[in-house]
Amino acid sequence: MLATLPPPQLEHVCDLAVTISAPLEIGQTVAGLRRMIPITGGVVQGPLLNGKVLAGGADFQLILGGGTQAHLDARYVIELDDGTRVFVQNTALRVASLENSQRIMRGEPVNPSDIYFRCQPKLEAAGDTWGWLSESQFIGTGRRAPDGVFLSFYRVV
Repeated sequence: MLATLPPPQLEHVCDLAVTISAPLEIGQTVAGLRRMIPITGGVVQGPLLNGKVLAGGADFQLILGGGTQAHLDARYVIELDDGTRVFVQNTALRVASLENSQRIMRGEPVNPSDIYFRCQPKLEAAGDTWGWLSESQFIGTGRRAPDGVFLSFYRVV
């Protein structure tokens, strides 16, 4: 018999403030407009994860929809307070009006309530202590600022 299952619950894992440097414009390709945003660092704070974002990652962007959709693929490493390193691959969708999208691309502030920014981070760490990161699904929400990206990650339980 077909029955609707109860919806999953969300458990707040952490908040991230990711610092970035100027975008590297790749240009218009057959797939769309490509950009790469270098990740220069950041902080991670929350009830389940605390540490810092290490420099050296990047956010690879594909801009579609006449400039109103950004398909994001960010890859970076978090170093937790205990020294454990966590690999993060975070895919996201950011949708905004053409005007707000152009503001974001120029590095100007926008009203976060006017932007749809959701993500699906995958987290991996070595060792038993943090094994649950690889055995869980995560979703999140984001906000782009001129000098960085702010994210909140939630574990789907």
